[in-house]
Amino acid sequence: MYEKEDKRAMDLALITAKQVFELFILILCGVVIGKIKMVNEEGKGMLSNLLIYFVVPFMIINSYMSGYNAEILKNMGRMLFYSILTICIGMALSIGITFLMKKEVRGIIRFATTFSNAAYMGFPLIRALFGEEGILYASSYVTVFNILLWSVGYVFFADKMPIKKLLKNLITCPPIIAVVVGLIIYLFKIPVTNIIADPISSVGAMTTPISMIVTGVAMGEAGIVRLIKQKHLLYGLFIRLILIPMVSLLVFYIFNISGIVATVTLVLEACPCAAITTMFAIQYGHDQKYAAALVVISTICSIVTLPLYVYLIGMI
Repeated sequence: MYEKEDKRAMDLALITAKQVFELFILILCGVVIGKIKMVNEEGKGMLSNLLIYFVVPFMIINSYMSGYNAEILKNMGRMLFYSILTICIGMALSIGITFLMKKEVRGIIRFATTFSNAAYMGFPLIRALFGEEGILYASSYVTVFNILLWSVGYVFFADKMPIKKLLKNLITCPPIIAVVVGLIIYLFKIPVTNIIADPISSVGAMTTPISMIVTGVAMGEAGIVRLIKQKHLLYGLFIRLILIPMVSLLVFYIFNISGIVATVTLVLEACPCAAITTMFAIQYGHDQKYAAALVVISTICSIVTLPLYVYLIGMI
């Protein structure tokens, strides 16, 4: 029995390592593109907007265009609960550990460690591990993720947020709109012809290359040596890449939570710091170099941490 578990864990870890390595090659392409100024700051912003507001929603909708399955629907409900659980675990740990830190640093660390890079790194990885069914479950995570990111996330930087602005952020959030559209298609079993489904699938497939290239461009612009010298860097990396994933894994182990839904949740929670951290830091006048350092260095470190973590997940 233990041999089977060990082989399964190793297989998952190898698939993850292969996928992360492929993603890293795309990141390196982005670094080169950034270094030779093929894409400038404005272009990077446009690609980021294209990804979040157009490409990712299409990928989410595409994941719902599979045949209705009552078991999958039940698993999606489970996924919502697991997502709330793990994100709140991360949030509680981050808030508790940074309670006595300076305000300007505290907000960045709390945001960067609470919210993982689920869309940029997580979705491509989940698709490689579990296919469209995995993306379907990942969309449930993204729903919870976005609700908290556009509400609590703002509070981490701005201390408070008007209710009207919060509601506007949630109602107009493209990934959340995509989940609603996808659920309508899925629950009401609305047939989608190939002439519509194929373009949706093609646009959704752009998620991986665009997200990794944008990440690489950001790395190329930032300069790795300068970023490594940022104060409190190891602090944030430890919380995001080790503490939160390991505590989440321990909770799942104690309560005997396992299976594909649990694995998808834990993999998404173990991803590096959310790429949008830097944009929030810029918008609210916080230390953008520190924010960029957390995003970039955690992404590089995840090349090692993600396969190791997936191996541990496979053992539970």
